[in-house]
Amino acid sequence: MKVLKNGDQLPIQETIRERARSVPLMEDVFALMERDGHEQVIFCRHKGSGLKGIIAIHDTTMGPALGGCRMVPYESTDAALKDVLRLSKGMTYKCGLADVDFGGGKAVLIGDPQKDKSPEMFRALGRFVGGLNGRFFTGTDMGTDPEDFVHAARESQSFVGLPVSHGGSGDTAIPTAYGVMQGYRATAEHLWGDSNLEGRTIAIQGVGKVGSRLVTQLLEEGAQVWIADTQEHRLEDWKRRFPDVGVAAVDEIHRQPCDIFSPCAIGGVINDRTIDELRCQAVVGSANNQLGRADHGDDLHQRGILYAPDYLVNAGGLIQVADELHGYHHDRVMEKTRGIYEMLLKIYQLSRQEDLPTCRAADRLVLERLHQVGDLKRILLGFDRNG
Repeated sequence: MKVLKNGDQLPIQETIRERARSVPLMEDVFALMERDGHEQVIFCRHKGSGLKGIIAIHDTTMGPALGGCRMVPYESTDAALKDVLRLSKGMTYKCGLADVDFGGGKAVLIGDPQKDKSPEMFRALGRFVGGLNGRFFTGTDMGTDPEDFVHAARESQSFVGLPVSHGGSGDTAIPTAYGVMQGYRATAEHLWGDSNLEGRTIAIQGVGKVGSRLVTQLLEEGAQVWIADTQEHRLEDWKRRFPDVGVAAVDEIHRQPCDIFSPCAIGGVINDRTIDELRCQAVVGSANNQLGRADHGDDLHQRGILYAPDYLVNAGGLIQVADELHGYHHDRVMEKTRGIYEMLLKIYQLSRQEDLPTCRAADRLVLERLHQVGDLKRILLGFDRNG
């Protein structure tokens, strides 16, 4: 406590205010949490490994929070905080539509994944996550790999998506692509009265792990496919094997006349610039956060372009890692992922009946589910005297 010249001490409240004035201001954390209804935010720091991270738990009405951990060289703590809050809320909605008994959470690590990773960093993360005592489960996301979490799993059992050799469930691209195919079929059923994709034209932006599987399956079903990717060798390989596949530039493929435009790479591809250039009847893809802003979903609706909410269509991977926590079973995962078809039709029907943008219709269904589950949990299960 600061001592004044006359020997009196500065009141503790004034000392706190004086110190606070010397700290750079960032947007109030509680105000940000209040805006979207977050339950908990945890800042994590470990000097020895250089770990700096934030864990956000949005909503645990349906169960423990579940969401990936990404590593990004954020330009500021503020940027990292806003990203983890946005992503964790998205996981609540994804879990709600996918009908898995988990809530939404996310973790972000501040750093360059090419330079700053170490086993010690992920073991430190493992201890921070483990300290939440099962409130949050996490695994791979942008900038992290399954092998990173092998180290984290030495400290806690709150990690999913590990390599098969370490008890994980394997490649999440398999159910993710299967879920997107269900999205294509539901969209075709809604628009044209037939879920058959033969003769339909689909333009896929990004032919990585998920996109490449989609190309193969669409070609097998007799669809016409256009592709774009930042990796030229991928495009050359597809063109060599399948001469009928069309090729376009990544920043041009959204202009390609088609039945369905399918973003399967970066987010934010539906934005102020691209939305007027779309020449499709629907947008259905695996990329996260396809809308640059929420109101772009409203714009698509006004233009008569059907939008399949990405957090439903790409939920196959989530369904797989959630299933690990119950004892992984491949057939059960694929059966649950098949349900994306019916849920998407339900969203489309609600959108048509009430003239709602599909993104708003999906949000409504999630909020209804949260209310229903919250009401069920008012029934006390009782106490385990041995627990």
